[in-house]
Formats: sequence, C-alpha cells, structure tokens
Amino acid sequence: MRRELKTPLLTVDIIIRYRGGIVMIERKNPPPGWAIPGGFVDIGESIEDAAVREAKEETSLDVMLIEQFHAYSKPDRDPRFHTVSVVFIADGKGTLKGRDDARKAEIFTEDSLPGMIAFDHRGILTDYFRYIKTGKRP
Repeated sequence: MRRELKTPLLTVDIIIRYRGGIVMIERKNPPPGWAIPGGFVDIGESIEDAAVREAKEETSLDVMLIEQFHAYSKPDRDPRFHTVSVVFIADGKGTLKGRDDARKAEIFTEDSLPGMIAFDHRGILTDYFRYIKTGKRP
C-alpha cells in the first residue's frame, strides 16, 4: 500500500525596495487585497529563481535579491490552503507595471500602506520595517 505524502505548498514573497518605498500588488484573484509580490515555487526551481521570476511576472521589475529575510509557516496564513513562504528582500529596477496576477502595482511606505492587505503580509511588513530600524529579525 502506497501512502500519499501531504506537505504544505512552498511559496516565495519578495519585499522589493524601489524608488524610496516598497512595491505591493493589488491582487486580481481571491483572496482580495494588496500583497507583497510572490507566488508558488515550480518543481525543479530554486527559491531564489522563483523569487526573481515572480517579481518580474507581477511587477515587470528586474530584481537583485539582497537577502533571505524569514520563512512564514502558520497553517492559516493563506485562507486557501497551507503554504510556507520564504521571504526575500530585493532591490528593483526598471519600469513598475502590474502584470500576471496583479491588477496593478504601486509603491508604498511604512506610513502609507493600503488598508486591505491579503494573507499575513501586514505582519510580514511589520517585521520588515522593525528589522530595518533595529536589525532584529522576527
């Protein structure tokens, strides 16, 4: 008898520093709201390659990954199913334009974050801004 392996889905999210702020996308698909660019890691793809690909697909930006920030794994972080996300910090260059799963892409600062933020991304951004100020990781 063969046992089916069940495991959380692996995703990446990218905090893209760009023109004095960070890039967020307004999602086309449920769950609604604004989010950090990101998505699923494909079979045979490294998390680094997935982060670069997802950033380009959703924001049109070329990114240089600066560091792997943190992994987020609470089972309810995505209302659709259990995901584990590896979050990267990156610098973006090029012309910002929302594409693929993004209705639009915009630049935000800590003081101008949108009201409706999907998934656990508000908490991720809180951790990021604290890290930038104090050097302390989550």
